[in-house]
Amino acid sequence: MPESKRRKPKNRPQSKAAVAAAAKAKDPSPTWYVALMAGLMGLGVILVLLRFIMDWDQWVLLAGLVAIAGGFLMTTNYR
Repeated sequence: MPESKRRKPKNRPQSKAAVAAAAKAKDPSPTWYVALMAGLMGLGVILVLLRFIMDWDQWVLLAGLVAIAGGFLMTTNYR
């Protein structure tokens, strides 16, 4: 019975220069980015809570959920 060819490994080791260049290319997030991300999530939670405590309109709930979602979307680009 014939044997099939062996597959080549997909994960090839990178050179030290390539790893260093990739690490250097991504700078850490600025301070304002982190503050805005946390502020959006905090503001969203406050708006959602105030909507139920103060019996405000539905748009406040929607605005709070949008703020929370915006904060969570910003976490995907946080470095």
